[in-house]
Amino acid sequence: MKALLNSLRRFLLTGLVVLVALWAGYRLWDYYMDEPWTRDGHVRADVVPVAPDVSGFVTDVLVMDNQQVQRGDVLFRIDRARYDIALKQAEAVLLGKRAMLDEANADLERYSALTPGVVVSKQRLDQVVATQGSAQAAYDQAVADLGLAKLNLERSEVRASVNGVITNMELRPGTYLTPGKGVMALLDTDTLHVQGYFEETKLPRIHVGDPVNVRLLGSDHTLRGSVESVAAGIEDRDRSNGSTLLANVNPTFNWVRLAQRVPVRVALDRAAERNELVAGATATVEVLGSRPRKDTAQLAGRVRQSAPGSLSLRN
Repeated sequence: MKALLNSLRRFLLTGLVVLVALWAGYRLWDYYMDEPWTRDGHVRADVVPVAPDVSGFVTDVLVMDNQQVQRGDVLFRIDRARYDIALKQAEAVLLGKRAMLDEANADLERYSALTPGVVVSKQRLDQVVATQGSAQAAYDQAVADLGLAKLNLERSEVRASVNGVITNMELRPGTYLTPGKGVMALLDTDTLHVQGYFEETKLPRIHVGDPVNVRLLGSDHTLRGSVESVAAGIEDRDRSNGSTLLANVNPTFNWVRLAQRVPVRVALDRAAERNELVAGATATVEVLGSRPRKDTAQLAGRVRQSAPGSLSLRN
């Protein structure tokens, strides 16, 4: 009887261990294969190339590399002497065109006020009207030239278009700049966010507004955020356009198909947390809409720690 009880006890214990192992295996499979989390996350931000709108030598550089700036701050100045002279020339031309217009308006007014008995040829009257029209057009052109001269003078001071950080800046006074050529990068800190590249099989468990935990590589601090949007499409690398603009589909099909990665944009809850981000940094992103239970996460952590050389579960 005692041997039978011992055998039964061993059978029950073995069955219990097998059930626990099966349950743990299922939870691990669910955690690594179906739970919406990924190590393939990156910090992203909009980058504004800073380029002058006018040409000239740089006279003053008012910022340093990796300096925080606000929208409207002057970054550097281009030599204003040429544009000051151009503005004065435009003002002088405008005065001359104004005088010519006043004279043409006076002539037209005099000819229009003549009594019906005074004989004036139609050709002469047409000439007066044409002269007044030409004078008006020349004056309008001078007004536009003056506005352009003022704009060029104003644009000789290059200002920050967004709030952000100046980076990769090597500009020095004396450098000659041409319009449209970028000289430094302005990283828009207001657009700093995190993008996680999730497998397409995990998208059904990701919804806009779901809470998100973000952990930067090398940091123990967890950032909080929420799902802002999911990418509407990704590139189809098995299809391209041929020379005739018809679809060119790769005829080779791999039986082992890897799940595509779809970008998911994550907005951080607090603006202060964006100061901890470096654009391009790597992050682990975990969507908590269907949050894994703590026992599963702890078990997964124990598996990673207990057999680092023999077990490699990658997400």
